[in-house]
Amino acid sequence: MSTTPTVLLVHGAFADAGSWSGVIAELQSHGIPVLAPSNPLRGLASDAAYIASVAAQVDGPVVLVGHSYGGALITVAGTAENVVGLVYVAAYVLEEGESLGELQGRFPLSPLVSNLKEWTYPVEGAEPAVEVTIKAEAYPEIFAADVPASVTKVLAAAQRPLAAGAFEETATAAAWRTKPSWALVAAADQAINPEVERFGAKRAGATITELEGASHAVAVSRPKEVAELIRDVVRATS
Repeated sequence: MSTTPTVLLVHGAFADAGSWSGVIAELQSHGIPVLAPSNPLRGLASDAAYIASVAAQVDGPVVLVGHSYGGALITVAGTAENVVGLVYVAAYVLEEGESLGELQGRFPLSPLVSNLKEWTYPVEGAEPAVEVTIKAEAYPEIFAADVPASVTKVLAAAQRPLAAGAFEETATAAAWRTKPSWALVAAADQAINPEVERFGAKRAGATITELEGASHAVAVSRPKEVAELIRDVVRATS
């Protein structure tokens, strides 16, 4: 078994595992093992169970890194025995029994909330369920204002929807109570109010790094700085 933790990158809503590409390349160039599974985006409990399952099948220790909604998932999945650290990147840091909607509701809403487009998807044996994406015309400014326009057009077309029900599900655990945590706050985030990121990180006792001018898509726009934080965590937990 390796003593260098494997970094498991968990993307959030309106993105896919490809959003970690720059970070993955940086980590791999430093010999750090890394995985970036596709997050189902169907609900907090089921998505967290999936991520916990992936982590549990890794030989050796794991550092879980969650972006955005992925932060809520690592909060629950991080209770897996081999998880040695949690890294929140422009992310929600939930308390046990708290939902995304409740945490967001403590602070002024970001522009994201009024720029969501609703879709439906089939559910076997039940009525169709609602999922949401960011309106294509609003995506660049809200999600990735510091990313070239040619890239954001592609990201907007390829965004993956989140089941609307995920906003109301409550976290069944808060792994940061027993695992060390770190947080990167994107100071110019228009998708999650940066105050939401700061509040959750402080409440969790996380070691906080703040990047001025960083959009929600900080892993795309500033992969070296995101990877540098993750490398520090890998060193601290090795």
